[in-house]
Amino acid sequence: REVVLLSLRVAALAVAASLAPGILLGWLFARWRHPLRALLQGVVMLPLVLPPVVTGYLLLAALGRSRPLGRAFHALTGGHIAYTTGACVIAAAVVGFPLLVEAIRLAMQGVDRRLEQVSRSLGRGPLDTFARVTLPLALPGVLAGAVLSFARALGEFGATIVLAGNVGGETRTIPVAVYTLLNVRDGEAAILRLTGVSVALALAALLGSFWLSGR
Repeated sequence: REVVLLSLRVAALAVAASLAPGILLGWLFARWRHPLRALLQGVVMLPLVLPPVVTGYLLLAALGRSRPLGRAFHALTGGHIAYTTGACVIAAAVVGFPLLVEAIRLAMQGVDRRLEQVSRSLGRGPLDTFARVTLPLALPGVLAGAVLSFARALGEFGATIVLAGNVGGETRTIPVAVYTLLNVRDGEAAILRLTGVSVALALAALLGSFWLSGR
């Protein structure tokens, strides 16, 4: 139970942390026409094609205790990022972020620009038009991307094991727990239970994403 609750909390926090920048980048990729857009989009999508262990290593290289960002975080808070629940959230957010951004980009592209032009002609500014017209129309796609990112965060292993390690009660999510139980005698029953929970959660998330995408 503890493992499942930790996994759900990590995935939820990862999506919450990703949502605002995901909406911003999704809108930018849908509307911005510039040669640099392809490069920026490629950087955002990298975790989708990189081996997760490589993503984890890059995160550890940036946030480790001996690195500038890690030292700065320690100076400000007295703590460390690596090998904590926060590290799990960061790893899950990074690997799920491309799915979130791509879903939002497609949703933003589907918004009728004429409705935005009507809003602007009625005296609303760009931010007001985005908040009152663009975002509500794209909301099903935004939610679908959030659910899909949540499902990906639940299944994250490679980046998590490198950045967050395997600490019981703090970084041992469902995939890490399954990996740990593979080396435990008579651990098959627990593996089957965790596998069943993982499959059920992932399937529910995917069905929810498909339903939202079709709205």
